[in-house]
Amino acid sequence: MNRLNINAIALAISLGFSAGAMAEGMTKTDYTAGKDKISADYKAAKLACASLSANAKDICVAEAKGAQKVASAELEASYKPTPKTRYEARVAKAEADYGVANEKCDDLAGNAKDVCVKEAKAAQTTAKADAKAQMKTTDANVTANVKTADARSTASAKTTEARKDATADKVDAQYAVAKEKCDAKAGAAKDDCLVQAKAHAGK
Repeated sequence: MNRLNINAIALAISLGFSAGAMAEGMTKTDYTAGKDKISADYKAAKLACASLSANAKDICVAEAKGAQKVASAELEASYKPTPKTRYEARVAKAEADYGVANEKCDDLAGNAKDVCVKEAKAAQTTAKADAKAQMKTTDANVTANVKTADARSTASAKTTEARKDATADKVDAQYAVAKEKCDAKAGAAKDDCLVQAKAHAGK
């Protein structure tokens, strides 16, 4: 089996895992079926590697193992979607890519191999750092949204209270004016005036 076929198999397996794992609204039955499919696909991928030899076989096995780990992590992220499971899926991808890249470096020698290994490690470090940054950003946004919601709720309560107080102050002020007007009257007329003023003010 040539290099192109190996890559095609690995890509097909990876895409198959991803498509199944990223389904929304996954049930327990879907999750279990997904795990079984990943296991079966991994066995098939390893079997395909058996016909290879030397480093080509090592690369093929690394691709199969990497695809399995990525698919499992993506399945978990789909079944239990949280910033942590999405982070773990990205880390699994970084580690899988590194495992394959590192095996490919074995085809080289001397400084070229050293550079290849360093580049593979740098790519892994970068991917993991990006994954961690994404998780922290998501967490920060969630926290900010909660705080914003709390702040809005508090502001709304304060606004309602302020309007209530303002209304009461206005009624009191109008009642005071009405009472003052009643003072210009006398006897029954004044009494009627005060009753109406109180009723109007809800006193």
